Amino acid sequence: MDFHPRPEAGQPSPWAFPAPERGGLDNGLTVLRCHRPGQQVVAVDILVDAPLDAEPEGLDGIATIMSRALSEGTDKRSAEEFAAELERCGATLDAHADHPGVRVSLEVPVSRLAKALGLVAEALRAPAFLDGEIERLVRNRLDEIPHELANPSRRAAKELFRELFPATHRMSRPRQGTEETVARIDAAGVRAFFEAHVRPATATAVVVGDLTGVDLDAVLAETLGEWTGDSRDPRPVPPTTADDTGRVVVVDRPGAVQTQLLIGRIGPDRHDRVWAAQVLGSYCLGGTLTSRLDRVLREEKGYTYGVRAFGQVLRSAPDGTGASLLAISGSVDTPNTGPALADLWQVLRVLAAEGLTDAERDTAVQNLVGVAPLKFETAAAVAGTLADQVEQHLPDDYQATLYARLAATGTVEATAAVVSAFPVDRLVTVLVGDAAQIVEPVKALGIGEVTVVTG
Repeated sequence: MDFHPRPEAGQPSPWAFPAPERGGLDNGLTVLRCHRPGQQVVAVDILVDAPLDAEPEGLDGIATIMSRALSEGTDKRSAEEFAAELERCGATLDAHADHPGVRVSLEVPVSRLAKALGLVAEALRAPAFLDGEIERLVRNRLDEIPHELANPSRRAAKELFRELFPATHRMSRPRQGTEETVARIDAAGVRAFFEAHVRPATATAVVVGDLTGVDLDAVLAETLGEWTGDSRDPRPVPPTTADDTGRVVVVDRPGAVQTQLLIGRIGPDRHDRVWAAQVLGSYCLGGTLTSRLDRVLREEKGYTYGVRAFGQVLRSAPDGTGASLLAISGSVDTPNTGPALADLWQVLRVLAAEGLTDAERDTAVQNLVGVAPLKFETAAAVAGTLADQVEQHLPDDYQATLYARLAATGTVEATAAVVSAFPVDRLVTVLVGDAAQIVEPVKALGIGEVTVVTG
């Protein structure tokens, strides 16, 4: 029997986040394209400058209804015909509204790209917005709201944003509106919002996939190039103000066997030079099962299945007036709510006093940087990240340089960033649980004034 020597592993190929090519169409639409050999399913993200702060007063949620209605028929096709044409293309189409604006996302086999982009262009150029369809979407949204409020994590997020931002700020209110505001939305309002804000001159299309043999310029010209509109400037980003005075709000859920925790404050966006160090430090604090919070609250004490610390950009601006949510979230069993919070605050105090270890920093870098290629195996993942960069007014090479900055961040720098992100006396704590059982133990901790609201 012949035995062959075991093959030796070769040198890994260098990897970098793909850089897009930037261009535009005659109608003012900005285009970012990224050729990804082998990605036969092309991803297209179209960013429309229709932010939530542009919604008319008293009509919170109208951007969400408009985005959902884009695929519910056009001037050429009914909703059923539009859906059937998408299905024939093997395409999926999604649209949603968030604070930066409306994002329309398409995934389609490259062989059907032209047809599917034609449908998207049709929806952006002349959506039907029929009275009956808008009424149905409003009813659907009204049906969703009670389910969201019943979800402890959703309810905690709603309360945290209400606490952090002034009532006049759009971020203080639910992204998709309340029962009161959604009930006021009608087809005429949706049409007016669309006409005021949806135009190619302030939009960007990101196209990612294997573009071998595709004349993308011609495809775009014949599809999205037919979309017309005036050339107004993008809306300015309003300044973000927040109150992170240390305090506790208990959303009462009598009889709840668990308490949902959401602890947060507002921090800088990705334009701030501290962002990379903050990402690294937050990962050490609560980014994975081996983080400090999990090690204490999950492994040692058994209070929870997991606690996470993270930063989430809310709205970004190149002048530094944007903001991110810096938060710690998880759930614990009701009797241990007080002890769990006490231990969580102790973790933060020890972190401030002693800092991170080099081993924690090295593990975080390995996990964040080493697995990056796996995160971007699909065209949709790359397109989504490039779209995030556009929404946040970041340079096209931002994600690529971020990994280099993470790898170069030292332990001291990461410690300073995470301690600054989560100061023990400047955190707003929201607890969704049984107030009768948790209020007194939480008051005894002295982490801030405690108030109770109905669930």
